Amino acid sequence: MSVDTADLLAPKAPPDPRHEYTTVLRVSERERAADGVVTLTLVHPAGRELPRWTPGAHIDLVLPEVDLVRQYSLCGSPDDRHAWRIAVLREPNGRGGSRHVHRALGVGTTVLVRGPRNHFRLEPSARYLFIAGGIGITPILPMVASAEAAGRDWELIYGGRSRASMAFLDELTAYGGRVRIHPQDEAGLLPLAKALNAPRQDCLVYCCGPEPLVGAVESRCAGWPAGSLRTERFRARPVLPKEEKHAAAFEVVCRRSGPTLAVAPHESILDAAERAGVRTFAACREGICGTCETSVVEGVPEHRDSILTDRQKASGETMMICVSRACGSRLVLDL
Repeated sequence: MSVDTADLLAPKAPPDPRHEYTTVLRVSERERAADGVVTLTLVHPAGRELPRWTPGAHIDLVLPEVDLVRQYSLCGSPDDRHAWRIAVLREPNGRGGSRHVHRALGVGTTVLVRGPRNHFRLEPSARYLFIAGGIGITPILPMVASAEAAGRDWELIYGGRSRASMAFLDELTAYGGRVRIHPQDEAGLLPLAKALNAPRQDCLVYCCGPEPLVGAVESRCAGWPAGSLRTERFRARPVLPKEEKHAAAFEVVCRRSGPTLAVAPHESILDAAERAGVRTFAACREGICGTCETSVVEGVPEHRDSILTDRQKASGETMMICVSRACGSRLVLDL
């Protein structure tokens, strides 16, 4: 299949969440993938085809029992139109989403699903360096398969606390020496200095994992050509001191629904919109899932999300209203 790089990189209007695929799916398979990690295979109860997706995509699990919406990367095959696979790490200190999935979603149970949505797309490149930490392997797994099928030059560096905690090791053995496994209890931290020491013009770096890993990769890639690095975070990136300092009030004109919102210094646009009764869509409220992405009609947004690339942020065409703010005193948004 021929892919136009310019088309992939061109800014696009965000999808309207009102029109996203939303349905109840059934758990057809459940397997233990590693210590504390289970994989769930989701199918339509009537056997219908599921929407197409591309490597890097995630779906929302709507969990009303614990009043949470959680995002999980699709880690199966995009060619399988009848099943979606996700992997869920049980987080004892989380807010309860993963604990509920581990406890309640067994074979035969059902769950409300939204998506798929992709802000971590695999873009065309002659070469790829994939870096994964822990459960961050999930969006990387279909990327590796896609790069291999396309005959691209690629390598994967995959780290975790121990081999027992690292999911999909059996699947990755099929790729031989292209995959370098680094259990921390055996080999220490990932060799980022060696892997990222020499910037490459023809290589895209994809990284997903805990914040210390993503932050370290960002630092190492600072001298690489612009646009070389793509990241996906488990949690929102740390708020910079300058962002806290410049959290000023501003107004937002809702072009579609009409009202003008007064956004207080430590209030999000999303909060102000909900307070005014403006219909919005959101899930993570941390700037990491993309559900609340909104088109900017006028004004300059101050981006604080962990999703958009530098190029997308510079275009100013969309923003995540759960965390991002205004550079000036006024924005006009498609709300």
